[in-house]
Amino acid sequence: MTRFSLPSVLIAVQANYAPYFFDNGARSTNGNMALLSLSEDTPVGAHVYTLNGTDPEGDPVTYGLTYEAGSRRYFSVDGNLGNVTLIEELDREKEDEIEVIVSISDGLSTVSEKVRILVTDANDESPEFINTPYIVQVPENSPSGSSIFKIEAVDRDTGSGGSITYFLQNIHANKFAIDRHSGVLRIKSGVILDYEKSRTHFVVVVAKDGGGKLRGDNKVFSATTTVTINVEDVQDTPPMFIGTPYYGYVYEDTLAGSEVLTVVALDGDRGKPNSIHYCIVNGSEGSFEISNATGAISVIKSPNLLKKEVYELRVQVEVSPEGDVSAYAFAMVTIRVVDLNNHPPTFYGESGPQNRFELTMYEHPPEGEILRGLKITVNDSDQGANAKFNLRLVGPGGIFRVVPQTVLNEAQVTIIVENSAAIDYEKFKVLTFKLLAIEVNTPEKFSSTADVAIRLLDTNDNVPKFSSDYYIARIPENSPGGSNVVAVTATDPDSGLWGEVKYSIYGTGADLFLIHPSTGIIYTQPWAVLDAEVNSKYNFYVKAEDTDGKYSLAEVFITVLDVNDHSPEFNENIQEKTMIIGSPVKIEAIDQDAEEPNNIVDYSIMQADPANVFDIDQSTGEIKLKSYIRSLDIIHNITKNKDCVWSLVVQAKDRGSPSFSTTAVLKIDITEETLHKGPMAAFLMQTKDNPMKALGVLAGVMGIMVLITIMISTAMFWRNKRSNKIMPVRRIIKKRQTQQSRTVRMEWLKFKRPSNAAEKFVVEEDAKSLQNENSNNNVQAAPVPPAAPLPPPPPALAASGNTAVWRVPTVSGSLTPKFINKQLKKRGHSSAHNALVSELKMKFEKRNHSADATSD
Repeated sequence: MTRFSLPSVLIAVQANYAPYFFDNGARSTNGNMALLSLSEDTPVGAHVYTLNGTDPEGDPVTYGLTYEAGSRRYFSVDGNLGNVTLIEELDREKEDEIEVIVSISDGLSTVSEKVRILVTDANDESPEFINTPYIVQVPENSPSGSSIFKIEAVDRDTGSGGSITYFLQNIHANKFAIDRHSGVLRIKSGVILDYEKSRTHFVVVVAKDGGGKLRGDNKVFSATTTVTINVEDVQDTPPMFIGTPYYGYVYEDTLAGSEVLTVVALDGDRGKPNSIHYCIVNGSEGSFEISNATGAISVIKSPNLLKKEVYELRVQVEVSPEGDVSAYAFAMVTIRVVDLNNHPPTFYGESGPQNRFELTMYEHPPEGEILRGLKITVNDSDQGANAKFNLRLVGPGGIFRVVPQTVLNEAQVTIIVENSAAIDYEKFKVLTFKLLAIEVNTPEKFSSTADVAIRLLDTNDNVPKFSSDYYIARIPENSPGGSNVVAVTATDPDSGLWGEVKYSIYGTGADLFLIHPSTGIIYTQPWAVLDAEVNSKYNFYVKAEDTDGKYSLAEVFITVLDVNDHSPEFNENIQEKTMIIGSPVKIEAIDQDAEEPNNIVDYSIMQADPANVFDIDQSTGEIKLKSYIRSLDIIHNITKNKDCVWSLVVQAKDRGSPSFSTTAVLKIDITEETLHKGPMAAFLMQTKDNPMKALGVLAGVMGIMVLITIMISTAMFWRNKRSNKIMPVRRIIKKRQTQQSRTVRMEWLKFKRPSNAAEKFVVEEDAKSLQNENSNNNVQAAPVPPAAPLPPPPPALAASGNTAVWRVPTVSGSLTPKFINKQLKKRGHSSAHNALVSELKMKFEKRNHSADATSD
């Protein structure tokens, strides 16, 4: 048996066993149509058979009928029900055997068998006379009772419908009689022909068959012909035989002394008839005799004593001594000894006739091996063509073949293995066949059958097969160690220990799992802890192995189902927000669960003072003012807080079951959008409440400009001094880098464009300023005072690493916000810029406030 190596990625195909037909015997009306016989008068459209079979896996099967190229299609089949219908009229005389290829399919495998349907005879043919018209010349001196002619008719039917008997119409009115079996026409006993009275006689001969069934009724057919008998005048001429050549038949049931045939000779003398005499010159070997007067030849021995099949008799006819010119003539008579077909073929075993033969053998023997344990002989005791028959093995096709296929009289039957793979213990414990012997060229088609039963012994020829190429399982992440995951199943159809399967697993994903070696149940290690957020997918291979080491593999895919075990967590920018009237602010919380809906977060406002001022989008976390709040004036009417800083308690709640939530306090500073644009406007907005800072920055800028002017003048001086040439004043003025100083000044006031949306709201402090991990300034620390007025620091400077942890009190407890690196959605340029200005203003105010508090 061929073994297949497994590639790195296993692709296995589940075994599929082919469907098969039921073999219900020769007289069954359902099965595989083997040995089916149909009468030729079966009406077109009749349901003649039902194909019947099954599939080992229980899959639905369909049926089909096909024919070899050039063959006439006699049948059609219902593919689902297997009902076979005759669609073409049968005619045994044209075709007595029909070969049909029947097939059964389960959608994956198709099994085809060639069967032969025997067309049996119905009495649908009439006798037909051959060699017509019949005109017979009879000498007028022919003795009474002599044979004058042999009429022959044929009927293509078989059996009684093909047997013919002859009789004459108006038998009492004419001078002739006919042998009802042989058709030999004779002159009636006691009747003498007279040329002068009647020269011509017309005899109507009727040929009638033996009758038979046709469409349920017994039918007898007949045919008629007219024989013209011309009476010849007897002349002085030598005698002559008429009706030559002569053929006779002796059947094995013929009695000794029975007449075989009659030879007829006429005297050529028309005017004066002379008597004639017959004798057998040679060839009879003591087995036949002839009547001296009539020429009737009879057999004088019992047919079973005749040693030859064919006898050639030399018969002489002579006239009376008065005729001395050519007084005699000779004729050859051929007599054949005919064996009757009265013995069917018979099967013999070692102890005599036997119709069942049994043998025990191992499965999958070598192809071409002879089943020597079967001692079968077949014999037909008939002779000649009656003893010729065909041998055929009927059963599952293509497994064995029988030798010889054609037998004359007797032969030793040999059965040879043709398809070793089909001799499978797992498919058939016992293979049953019909050994059929059927005669070839006989009308009766005698046949015999013998049952051949072959009992198979098992070998380890199968590999364990999994019920699936892969297994998919799901297990919650909170499952305890030792939890069952999935059960794999593999079967080995071999018997005994060869069919026992042992399971094991291997692969990089199998570390957390175990498998029961007998049941195939996969479970987690006792110490295993599953976490969908760490690893939600595992896959590995499972191996099924029998006791001889034959194995197969399947792949296991395990998904760890997420359980809602994480609460939503707000990001770092939630503690303080600046809201420009007309533009929303957004909060965001992340749930670290792996799957939806456990990681889907809904937002709500739990508490606000005053209430009914803010709305929040449940899905996006965007907070906006109520639609009626459109200016700071309305805000001032609602609250006396000049800074317009309000606190909200917001909640982030996931959609898991059970659900987890987190609350946080959010401070929102509300401001209006400014009409000034650009970095200078932002800086002025930021320092409008701290004029000393603005003056310090202005002084610093002026000092830098003076320093740059001095440096340029000095550089020009040294250049002119080296070249010993005083440059024109206008040239010095042209080379002043006024634009460069403006650029430097603007660079101090220019804010760096944020690299992402989240950085738009990051405020850059002085190089020595402090910043906590949530990017807010609620932790108060003493700022480092500058030694001299300095311009605003460039935004690109990194914040100090000495950050303090800030905890925000919540409704349900304390919350420690964690930094979540998730990029916020970009907002429009105008609203982002205005928000930046407002937030910078707020930051400077808080820093000044902290400085005042420190000085106090």
